[in-house]
Amino acid sequence: MMSLGAHGFPIGRGVVISCQAPEISPLRDPYVMKMMAVAAERAGAVGIRAEGARDIAAILGAVTLPLIGIRKKRYPGSDVYITACRQDVDLVAAAGAKIIALDATGRTRPFGETFEQVVTHAKDCGLAVMADLSCYDDAARAVDVGADAIGTTLVPVSADDVRAGGPNLLIIRRLAETYLTVPLIAEGRYAIAQDVVSALEFGASTVVIGRAVTDTHALACDFVAVAASVR
Repeated sequence: MMSLGAHGFPIGRGVVISCQAPEISPLRDPYVMKMMAVAAERAGAVGIRAEGARDIAAILGAVTLPLIGIRKKRYPGSDVYITACRQDVDLVAAAGAKIIALDATGRTRPFGETFEQVVTHAKDCGLAVMADLSCYDDAARAVDVGADAIGTTLVPVSADDVRAGGPNLLIIRRLAETYLTVPLIAEGRYAIAQDVVSALEFGASTVVIGRAVTDTHALACDFVAVAASVR
C-alpha cells in the first residue's frame, strides 16, 4: 500500500523522476521508460511521472512507486496538450494510474470542455489530480475546483529564474505562502542538487526531475553542441 504524503496526497516529500522522452528521441520506448523508473525506485525516488498509456502500464508493472500519469496530445484549435480533455483522462486511468496531472491554465481546451469539467471527470474516475500551473494566478482556480496538488510544470522561462535554464523559485515561495491546504510540487527546469534543496526550503513538498536525469539523448546533444562551438 502506498504511503500518503502531505494532506493525503499519494506522493510524499522527496524527488519524483519524470520518465519521459520526446517522439524524436531514440529513448522513446516503453521498455526504456520502465527501466528508468526501476532505476529511480532503486535510487530512492518517491514517485514517477510518465506520459502515455503504454509507458504508464509498463512502468506500473515494474515498480511499486506511485505514478503521476499524463497524456500529451495536440488538438486543433487548442494550445493545451497535457491531459487536455476527458478522453485523455480515460486513457490514463485505463493504463492504471491513480494520479493524473493536467494543464491548469485558462486556455481553450479541445471539444469545448473546461478545466473544471476535466478535473471533475478525473475525480469521478477515482484519480488524485495534480494541476500543472503556468503562473501564480492559475493556482486559485485549481484549488477552487478541487485539485489535490499544484505544480509549477508550465511556468515559463523568465527573469526570475535562478540562472539561465534554471527554475523559478520565487513562484514556489509565493505559492507556499498562500496555498497551505494542498501539496506544492516543484517542477520545470530543476537540474542540480541546489535546485532541490532550495525548492524544499521555499515550501515545496516534492520536486520533479526530468531531463537532467532521464533524457540522455538531449543531454548528449547539449555536450556535442558545446564542443562543436569551440574553435
